[in-house]
Amino acid sequence: MSTPRNQLLQRPVYITGVAEAPLGLVHGQSENSMAALAAREALAEAGLTLKDVDGLFVNYMGDEGTVQLGEYLGIQPRYADSSDLGGAAFDAYVHHAMLALAAGRCSVALIAFASRQRTKRLRSRSAGPPGTLMAQFEAPYGIAAPIGHFALLAARHMYEYGTTSEQLAEVAVAARAWAQHNPRAWRRDPLTVDDVLASPMISEPLHKLDCCLLLDGGGAVVLTTADRAADAAERPVRVLGAGESHTAWHLSQQPSLTTTAAVVSGREAFSLAGITPDDVDVFEPYDASTVNVLLALEDLGFCGRGESGEFVAEGRLRPGGSLPSMTSGGGLSYNHPGALGVQLLVEATRQLRGECGDRQVPSAEVAVVHGIGGLASVAATVVLGRD
Repeated sequence: MSTPRNQLLQRPVYITGVAEAPLGLVHGQSENSMAALAAREALAEAGLTLKDVDGLFVNYMGDEGTVQLGEYLGIQPRYADSSDLGGAAFDAYVHHAMLALAAGRCSVALIAFASRQRTKRLRSRSAGPPGTLMAQFEAPYGIAAPIGHFALLAARHMYEYGTTSEQLAEVAVAARAWAQHNPRAWRRDPLTVDDVLASPMISEPLHKLDCCLLLDGGGAVVLTTADRAADAAERPVRVLGAGESHTAWHLSQQPSLTTTAAVVSGREAFSLAGITPDDVDVFEPYDASTVNVLLALEDLGFCGRGESGEFVAEGRLRPGGSLPSMTSGGGLSYNHPGALGVQLLVEATRQLRGECGDRQVPSAEVAVVHGIGGLASVAATVVLGRD
């Protein structure tokens, strides 16, 4: 489906409702019921009901995709998407929904996700099922997925640019500083660089506190066109731009360990939105580990190649910094249910609405959400703005 740029600009798309699913350790719920709770809350914000939804975007729920969740919610969509893009899927879905809404293929799009990976203890550290290329060529060397792969990215960044463990740790400290202002964050106790470096080494050079949480959670996002957005109970937030890309699934086939697909997704999203990194007030990167944030900062143009370590060391990501980032506490301190992309959209939307209380970024008008998926294989970037 091809949708010209001018059509996207002439038929603006808005996020009109967002909600988190139950978070933390969730008992007495299924993934479907968790997603349903978030969907109903998000639709209520949008001034809509499940009967209004005709576009459904779901993935990464085990056996539950659009067909299963659609059945549970009583939705028969005109447009459906369960593309498997890992944790970035839900940010990529904004791109897909934006195109579908602008082309008239649906009128109300629901993005939903829920996971009970912590409670079910489903997370595997395997590098792939037996017989796959990953299992043949990467697993024999003892690499654990995904953190072992992220550790190799960090090691390469250190080798090429002199990045230090202290600089990586600063990302975790910044996330925790925000989490201390978020009552829903899993970890809220104070954190220092020394604390991160003193935590156990998980996969050199990444310590335990360089790595994201593993919890239950999820969320829902509602997108629609300007005419339907006028009925929203909360302030609509405009989707200014979006882009996506991916490189290789296997680490051994990656063209670079210090450059990701974000170079393409960011360029596409920023170009459509007509912004530069200097215009961004809030940044919500996918912090599966601390090094993922450093790579995103460089690939999206917030700093030069190899400069992200020094960039974050100056406190730019913390409350009061020049680039407020991970304002919910991120995957490092707030919540990470195996796929964080939808919750990044929830936080960015609330920041632009001015709803974040003690962690609110003053006068926030432009927010960038950046999701990653796979083993640093997928990138999806979304630019949101107050309209």
